[in-house]
Amino acid sequence: MKMAKPKKVLKILLGIIIGVLCSQLFANTEHFCAPHFVVKSEKLVDDVDLVAGKSTPRSKNLLFVGVMTAEQFLPTRAKAVWNTWGQEVPGKMLIFSSENSTYDGIPLVSLPGIDDSYPPQKKSFTMLKYMHDNFIDQYEWFMRADDDVYVKSDKMEEFLRAIDSRKPLFIGQTGRGKKEEKGHLSLDTDENFCMGGPGMIMSRETLKRIAPYIEDCLVNLYTNHEDVEIGRCVRKFAGVSCTWNYEMQVIFHHTKNAEELYSGNLNRKEVHKAINLHPVKNHEHLYKLHTFIQGVKVQQALQKSVLLHRDIASSMKELGYRIQSVDSAHLGKDVLLFPVKQGQDQYLGDTSLLGVPVSINRYVPKNTSDVLEWELVSKVLYSYKDLQPKRRIGTSLKEGLDDVTREIMELINQYSKQRGRIIDFKEILYGYWRLNPLYGVDLILDLLLTYKKYRGHKMTVQVRRHAYVQQTFTGTFIREALPESPSNDNTIINKVFNHISNNLPPLLSFSSETSSEPLIHLLLPLSGRYETFVRFLHMYEEICIQNWEKTHLIIILFHTKDQPEEFNNTVKLVESVNDKIKNGFSGAYKNHQIIDVIEFGLNSSFARGVALQRAVDTLQDSDLMLFIDVDIAYDRTFLQRVRKNTVLGKSVYFPILYSLFNPKLLGKDISVIANNVPFFTTNNTDTNSGYWRSSGFGMASMYKKDYLALGGFDTNIQGWGKEDVMFFEEIVHRHTHKLVRCVDPGLVHIFHEVKCDASLAADQKIMCLGTQANTLGSLATVQKMYERYIKGKLR
Repeated sequence: MKMAKPKKVLKILLGIIIGVLCSQLFANTEHFCAPHFVVKSEKLVDDVDLVAGKSTPRSKNLLFVGVMTAEQFLPTRAKAVWNTWGQEVPGKMLIFSSENSTYDGIPLVSLPGIDDSYPPQKKSFTMLKYMHDNFIDQYEWFMRADDDVYVKSDKMEEFLRAIDSRKPLFIGQTGRGKKEEKGHLSLDTDENFCMGGPGMIMSRETLKRIAPYIEDCLVNLYTNHEDVEIGRCVRKFAGVSCTWNYEMQVIFHHTKNAEELYSGNLNRKEVHKAINLHPVKNHEHLYKLHTFIQGVKVQQALQKSVLLHRDIASSMKELGYRIQSVDSAHLGKDVLLFPVKQGQDQYLGDTSLLGVPVSINRYVPKNTSDVLEWELVSKVLYSYKDLQPKRRIGTSLKEGLDDVTREIMELINQYSKQRGRIIDFKEILYGYWRLNPLYGVDLILDLLLTYKKYRGHKMTVQVRRHAYVQQTFTGTFIREALPESPSNDNTIINKVFNHISNNLPPLLSFSSETSSEPLIHLLLPLSGRYETFVRFLHMYEEICIQNWEKTHLIIILFHTKDQPEEFNNTVKLVESVNDKIKNGFSGAYKNHQIIDVIEFGLNSSFARGVALQRAVDTLQDSDLMLFIDVDIAYDRTFLQRVRKNTVLGKSVYFPILYSLFNPKLLGKDISVIANNVPFFTTNNTDTNSGYWRSSGFGMASMYKKDYLALGGFDTNIQGWGKEDVMFFEEIVHRHTHKLVRCVDPGLVHIFHEVKCDASLAADQKIMCLGTQANTLGSLATVQKMYERYIKGKLR
């Protein structure tokens, strides 16, 4: 055996040493290993991020989401993305911005050498390279997302887990460019790209294939469209195109009417069907959308609960248990089926209600008074509950029907794809519905549908289908959120101070909340009605003056030609109350606003809009106004709702008040009712005593600045009504302010005779007669009178 020469051995050893040194050098020198624009973050965010006290578990390694944003959007859009759907990503999310970008509370990566210039091609490609270099072996899918997209993370997880991530795939909504861009994007007839707005997803294999060539893709740009260039890069180096699938337009939803969609009613099929929703430019709309989606999840969970209770009830029935006794059933010795009882945490619900099987006879009335009447739903609603049987379908019922029809269509089309057909909803031809507060809602619907078969013998035909639907009430759930107390709030001094402050009258309290409450200017048009005004002013003294409420009453007083003494008596009454306020001899009147009176001349005919406008002109733009009538009774809770629901530049408040029926038909004295209004505002708002006046718009609160911006009242209208209806409709059409319209339990309209002048215009007269009929009495009361009258005649 020959020995190697010493010189040759030295050369070999020297080569090995040099090789080891070079490999170490190259391994630790980024410049030799990657394109010059790719950077490594100085501080990588670990798989478990302790950001804002929240964590992303290691076990979820399905999806890595890179959100591309700009420095100006970090506190708005980027923060909203992280605080909403970013908390539910089945993997990891990082937010990428330009060099030197900083913002606490979100997992931010600032890319050195990257600015916020548009188009963000370099930023996007750099982000993809960063994903590859740091996370390629940890996640199956990689998503490039904008900061104005909302992703249903649970639906995205369900969608991706059904796809083989080992294949080179490029998923998103297919784009081909706008019509005017045809021929200018350097795309062949069989080439496309995934639109960046709704989001684009790459499998691990796809990202692996394009990562080494990202610099080549950046050098060879053909357009200013970042998503087009990513699509071209994926096509060239990964050999795949964006998914050619029509369903992606639904799943990765993009709309041109985003402001209208996301600022309005979200209960639409687009929102329910999509996984990604884009663009949500307003970060407040992103929070609103997230709240809505979370509510949908709650509804789905409640539906699952109902189905489980039905399964339990049917199973226990086979074991000999009645549904009423299931809650006390035992699965074995000392093992209760429902160990937690009602009223305790973790209570699972009442099976005797939730477990009742679907049946048209699940509710059995014990006597005729318990029978549930059906109401007919067609183009309008035919209801037995109103004096006017034919009326429009209310918003709540309309939304409920939309929910029901959407769920019915989802069930019908559950296996449509396999069968090569689709069934579309057209309209409800007619239907019946009834409400049982104990069990829920029953619906019988006749649906007009369109049957479309697109496989085999293609056809399109209209069909009808009857549906019987039951919605089960699962119960009312209340969550009380208590405010956080200051750290030193438990000291004896603070407890004593708070006790004294909370028990002082509002004007003397140390509370900053009371002192910051806006002053409410009550604007009251008045013509005659002296006795009614005495009652109103007495109530104002009790509610506002004696309780130190920050209010200011302005009376617009018309001269009455036939009863001039009423005008004089009204003025004297106001002066007597003002004397009390000025003299301040009673603590209740001290430091309160005096009552102002604006007088109209003898020749002036009553016009509510003109009167209110006269009072409005005396106020400042920043003043809070409440339009009120002399027949109105209210309590302090109503005043608080006025302050909370009326926001300068944002919202106006049109409360729905409770209007009392004619007390004579009830066998009651109107004076007794009028003197016990607080009883009605809290305890007696039933269907026999009165009705919720949803068609009245005279009561309203808003700031003067908003009143002027919304156009104000039409002062050309004379006589009874209409000016408030026209003003309300104008606010609805403008869409500039939020219109708060809801039932207010602290507001009552006391009955008075409605007299419709024969000289009124036709439309005003119709409104007046309608109000006159509505205030007559409840349907049950009128029916009893009719029966009594007929029986008397028959005798």
